[in-house]
Amino acid sequence: MDVRYPIGKFEKPDIMTDELIVEWIQTISSYPLRLKAMVESLNEEEQQLTYREGAWTIKQLVHHIADAQVNMYTRIKLALTEENPTIKPFEENAWANLEDSNLPMISSVQIIEGLHARLAYLLEQLNKEQLEQKYTHPDTGIQTVLSTLAFSVWHINHHLAHIQNALATRTT
Repeated sequence: MDVRYPIGKFEKPDIMTDELIVEWIQTISSYPLRLKAMVESLNEEEQQLTYREGAWTIKQLVHHIADAQVNMYTRIKLALTEENPTIKPFEENAWANLEDSNLPMISSVQIIEGLHARLAYLLEQLNKEQLEQKYTHPDTGIQTVLSTLAFSVWHINHHLAHIQNALATRTT
């Protein structure tokens, strides 16, 4: 197993069934509680753990998840309200090193809690046509609301696994 991809690399499903969509929305809904349970009691030293040499710390991962989810939510909203807009990617490494990354992790957990509540509600309201609304990513091309949801669920679980692996490096 490649430790950088503890749940494997993202593979977009060939067929995105209604059952899969419901499962993804449930994952979006439950994720904040899973993340919070994993990180809320960590001390400063534990927040600095990494799952491999040179990787982001747990604290950086939590802040990155919030940054990425804010961007993903914005992309979905743009796709739903504009005709195939071109989005602007964000420089995740640069964002991870901005001063707000020094804030307590709970600030990002709270962003994720509120954002995921809104996102899950929004997604539950969408019809098939809306799920196929598009935007263009300069690097990856045309994306749909549904493909963005699929990637987002993989992405948050990917980083949750990174956090689990980092915590497994603790010495007692």
